[in-house]
Amino acid sequence: MKNKTIYTLLFITCVVGFWVFENFYTPDTYSNPESDSDGPLIDKLFLPQSTTDEVVQHDYFMLSYSEPHEQAEWVAYPLQRSHLTHDDRQRPYFIEDPKVKTKSADWRNYKGSGYDRGHLCPAGDRRFSEYAYNETFYTSNISPQNRDFNAGVWNRLEQQVRQWCKKRGDLVVITGGVLEKGLEEIGEEDVDVPEAFFKVVIKKSKAGDEFLAFLIPHRESQKPLNQFLISIDELEKRSGINFFVNQPKEWQDKLETDINASGWDF
Repeated sequence: MKNKTIYTLLFITCVVGFWVFENFYTPDTYSNPESDSDGPLIDKLFLPQSTTDEVVQHDYFMLSYSEPHEQAEWVAYPLQRSHLTHDDRQRPYFIEDPKVKTKSADWRNYKGSGYDRGHLCPAGDRRFSEYAYNETFYTSNISPQNRDFNAGVWNRLEQQVRQWCKKRGDLVVITGGVLEKGLEEIGEEDVDVPEAFFKVVIKKSKAGDEFLAFLIPHRESQKPLNQFLISIDELEKRSGINFFVNQPKEWQDKLETDINASGWDF
């Protein structure tokens, strides 16, 4: 009888210990202590405006954080052929971004919400390095996404971007949810649920810069990806973000008004 009581107490202790570990323990940072991320990660000519003045640069991606919406208004990152590996990585914890001054949302806001913690810079694009992979698990890099959307049309677009990178070479990718007033909110910190997500894919070239912009409603769809193409001008109106604010006006007038998908195989 005495042994049974001891085993019961040990079992209860283990259960409580695992619960405490799961709910209260997280590492402080995933940053590489030997790196220096102060230098430009992306040519400023291809960076969007930050409407919040809260730009954060990590080693392998950068973002503009929106405290009122508790997520990034955009995440930008370079994608190179050398990044596209299939290295097996162990998924780390989602943790708050130590570089966001106002603290990024706690991952627990997503528990029981019915929404996935959807990566903006995909973890699958950062398997080439443990640090790079782990960095994508900062909560500043996630947004609430419907599971069917996340695993469906949004995943199809991410895979298509990788195919373009393999075929055409280095790209710059800018992505995020459309953050506006009146959105559904989840968790104690009122994390907003975007009704649409965008992705801009840029190919720098001496012959002339090329890019595609996508705007996809936040629901699963079987439509071909090219049906979600949108001009930069239209995306700017919808998102409230000036995407190529540092480019000359002549460049913007020439390239932002039309959709040019030539050279991009779907």
